[in-house]
Amino acid sequence: MNWEFILKYLPMYEKAAWLTLRIGLLGIVFAIIVGFVCSTIQYYKVPVLRRIVAVYIELSRNTPLLVQLFFIYYGLPKIGIQTNAEACGVAGLAFLGGSYMAEAFRSGLEAIEPIQTESAYSLGMNRYQTMRYIILPQAMSISVPAFVANVIFLLKETSVFSAISLMDLMFTAKDLIGLYYKTTESLFLLVVFYLILLLPISILGSLLERRLRYAGFGA
Repeated sequence: MNWEFILKYLPMYEKAAWLTLRIGLLGIVFAIIVGFVCSTIQYYKVPVLRRIVAVYIELSRNTPLLVQLFFIYYGLPKIGIQTNAEACGVAGLAFLGGSYMAEAFRSGLEAIEPIQTESAYSLGMNRYQTMRYIILPQAMSISVPAFVANVIFLLKETSVFSAISLMDLMFTAKDLIGLYYKTTESLFLLVVFYLILLLPISILGSLLERRLRYAGFGA
């Protein structure tokens, strides 16, 4: 192990990690929004829109992120929609993640017993109040394990961003291996930085799930 090489290129990995984290978090935020909207449409069985959402989920979940990125990055400019690599990465992650988040939220929503909704209506609550105060708090707590797993999955999927020339962690590792043939050192730094990004999320997710269970939600 060449520690001089590791120390020399540590700042390069740090810069790549910030880029990976920034694009990953932006994509995840949009994925959460898309997933919540889609799950709500499915839960309330909105005519026509639920069919569109079903097609979107199947298309997104059954095609690789790399193919989706290529379509956005190389295909959209052909029809006059210009984009850059970072925007493409965010859009691709949101498109893929939205379907997984939708399924996670939907499972939480459908786990709530119908009697709770009926009871809320009998107390005079409208649909919005029932969703906000009765359904959502319980559904979100039930969805926490799947939600955290999806966040980790999406952050790991950022490793394919190197295919569209984004200088993320994977791009940096491949570049250094190609230039200096320091495979062990480059991959060591790659693993370390992915652990730095992902382990805190995994730990926080476990703590949040435990806290919600102790609070009595999702039992």
